[in-house]
Amino acid sequence: MARRDELPPKSQRKLGELAMIWRFATRYPGRIAAALTALVVAASATLAIPGGFRLVIDKGFIASGGDVGPYFQGLMGIVLVLALATATRFYFVSWLGERVVADIRTGVQANLLRLAPAYFEENRPSEIASRLTADTAIIEQVVGTTISVALRNIFLAIGGILYLFALAPKLAGMLMLGIPLVILPIVFMGRRLSQTSQDRIADVGATVSETLRSMKIVQGFGQERREAERFGEVVEQGFATARRRITVRSVMTAIIIGLIFGSITLVMWQGAIDVASGRLSGGSIAAFIMTGGIVAGSFGALAEVYGDILRAAGAASRLSELLTAEPEIRAPAHPVALPAPAIGRLAFDHVVFRYPTRPEVKALDDVSFSVEPGEMVAVVGPSGAGKSTILQLAQRFYDPEGGAIRLDGVALPDADPAEIRRRLAVVPQETVIFGASARDNLRYGRWDADDAAIWAAAEAANAAGFLRDLPQGLDTFLGEAGARLSGGQRQRLAIARALLRDAPLLLLDEATSALDAESEKLVQDALDRLMEGRTTIVIAHRLATVRAADRILVMDQGRIVEEGNHAALSAQDGLYARLARLQFSEAHA
Repeated sequence: MARRDELPPKSQRKLGELAMIWRFATRYPGRIAAALTALVVAASATLAIPGGFRLVIDKGFIASGGDVGPYFQGLMGIVLVLALATATRFYFVSWLGERVVADIRTGVQANLLRLAPAYFEENRPSEIASRLTADTAIIEQVVGTTISVALRNIFLAIGGILYLFALAPKLAGMLMLGIPLVILPIVFMGRRLSQTSQDRIADVGATVSETLRSMKIVQGFGQERREAERFGEVVEQGFATARRRITVRSVMTAIIIGLIFGSITLVMWQGAIDVASGRLSGGSIAAFIMTGGIVAGSFGALAEVYGDILRAAGAASRLSELLTAEPEIRAPAHPVALPAPAIGRLAFDHVVFRYPTRPEVKALDDVSFSVEPGEMVAVVGPSGAGKSTILQLAQRFYDPEGGAIRLDGVALPDADPAEIRRRLAVVPQETVIFGASARDNLRYGRWDADDAAIWAAAEAANAAGFLRDLPQGLDTFLGEAGARLSGGQRQRLAIARALLRDAPLLLLDEATSALDAESEKLVQDALDRLMEGRTTIVIAHRLATVRAADRILVMDQGRIVEEGNHAALSAQDGLYARLARLQFSEAHA
């Protein structure tokens, strides 16, 4: 999806964007055919009603001396057909609307899951989510209602005009002179309808999502009033945009209705003169008036729906961007297979990397190191030194701009990213718990794991005790972001998930930095079990965590500035020694 400042201008959002919707709809040709058939039948029945009234007047009242029964029976038959056809049309077009929207949402989500994390750094996830709901709601309305209404009224307008010429060619010709005066405002004024309404709706959704996600900070810093004012400003911007759109549509509707019914009034005036002179029958003028009203109503409805169709084109354009976005990180056409069984060796060779959102700063600058099978390597350094970037690149969430990264001897860009990640288990610093059951959160490590394997991992991670105490055990819903668990419990759940993964290479992003002493002891014991027999890279903010490491990499400003074990680095009196003295002095203060 393009960023806000990259969205195409309104004038470029053409009706051709609706082709995306049509591609999804054509998956169901039978439903489309049924909807169109019902639409044609319903419109034909609508146009048959004026003809029925013409027969009632000319044949029933005049020719048959008041015997109107057969003709009204015919009208009732037409009404019955109209009712059944309209109900059928409503069912099929509503079904298509819901089905197309469901397919678009599924397709967009499936494509989003392919995209690299860099995409979501450049495009706000909350805004993407809002697009996925607000824009698809517009498309649902258009497919399920608006397009059907538009097609029905086009059919009524064309069929009605043909019937008008059959009834009274001269009057119909006079009426047609006013049609361009109706069409032009629909086309030209309709283009001015604002396409920014959905952007403003997306702003509302993004603001709400951000505020609710940060509610503890909002209330903790007493910023409720400011957030209310900020949200109010966003809502008012949306209202102002909608007001401008409504004003244009209101003016356009007034002009259209004035032109249509003004033209009909003038034509009816001439028709009355023709009836008085005997050139036109009473039934024909009655049918002409009714049909003219149908035609007028059709053009008025088209003026109403044109703006909605333009908005749908804009929504389709934005969703099409999400559907067609290509991942920057993808498997090559012929991926190189990683060696089997897995070795667990990771090597960085003169790696240079900049984050897409911070191109002016080198996150890694000529970084080289290797981690041998079964070795535990700790990475330490001040914030912003590039420690977590190493884990991001190891998982191939990004590709370096220089140098190479190899897993078991294979350069990461040459392998399938999915195959790379199968050989990795990750315990992040900020634990991710999904709004699902405890079982499903644990099975994220290996979805086909049975309960026995889950409980074994939970025991090893010191998580079995609190999991058994949950109201429904493994079936307990953990709340959004694991709200029903403490920080230590969430970390142990993440460790159990990594144990289930049973991968040869383990990536730890300091899983104990925000825990109390008791929780830290439980988590550290679980980590010790997790690291047994595995190649491990651990990002350490607490130096006490890395004393047992086989090797320590000390990073600063994207470079490795020191390397060795704890004793050797402490004796060098460099950055590591200064960090160690600072932490240990704080611990004894």
